[in-house]
Amino acid sequence: MELGAAARKAGFSLECREVVTSTNDLAMACLLEGGDRHWFVAGQQQAGRGRHGRDWVSPPGNLYASLALAAPCPPARAPLVGFVAGLSLAEAFCRVSPALRPVVHLKWPNDVQIAGAKAAGILLEGLSLRGGRTGIVIGMGANIRHRPDLADYPVTALADHAPGAQVPTVFAALSDRIAENLALFDAGNGFAAIREGWLRHALPNGTKLRVRLPAGERHGTFAGLDPDGHLLLDTGRAVEAVMVGDVFLAETPADPQTALRTLG
Repeated sequence: MELGAAARKAGFSLECREVVTSTNDLAMACLLEGGDRHWFVAGQQQAGRGRHGRDWVSPPGNLYASLALAAPCPPARAPLVGFVAGLSLAEAFCRVSPALRPVVHLKWPNDVQIAGAKAAGILLEGLSLRGGRTGIVIGMGANIRHRPDLADYPVTALADHAPGAQVPTVFAALSDRIAENLALFDAGNGFAAIREGWLRHALPNGTKLRVRLPAGERHGTFAGLDPDGHLLLDTGRAVEAVMVGDVFLAETPADPQTALRTLG
């Protein structure tokens, strides 16, 4: 496992382990010890976690990676780092398998899909550092060789559509794209450019969604992102900005081959 050339040039470092409890835990400890721009990649996690404390199934053959970043932006802009990560993952998938570009999509806030099925997820965690700074850990799990079953989502793996895909190749591409997109992000000052790139890979406008909110469920269609990264949901009566929620496709997606034929 190696960093890409752009990541090495930008000063990132890498540590690989066979089995860990959680790569996010290692990255959090790294930040407390004064580390920065340091990747942890594991072959298997024993206690991986997703959003809202959900378990993240971690069979061998997939990518489990966390990046420790010491104060990459002011605390108020910290949630925007998730868009840097999502864009970078989508770009890495497309770099490894360019033919899949029409069916690799980003679903707000933190999933990468292939033809409507989840292929990767992102978990951001933060902690307070000395001097009032905020450290951010970007945890990423990508299904490369295996696709664990999830109750709420259809799931796929990159190798289902690009049989030659391997974890080291995907990680090298991801590390390069993260390095370049963090530079573009510029501590939050360049979020407009990240948002533009994210939207290029987003679900098509008009995709039917259901959004599970703390106050109940809303139905509508995807209408983009606002300048602060909130989901825009067109309910037919108004376009609402969603700050927090779980998003689901309201229709069964086509398989990648059907989607590619339709687009072609």
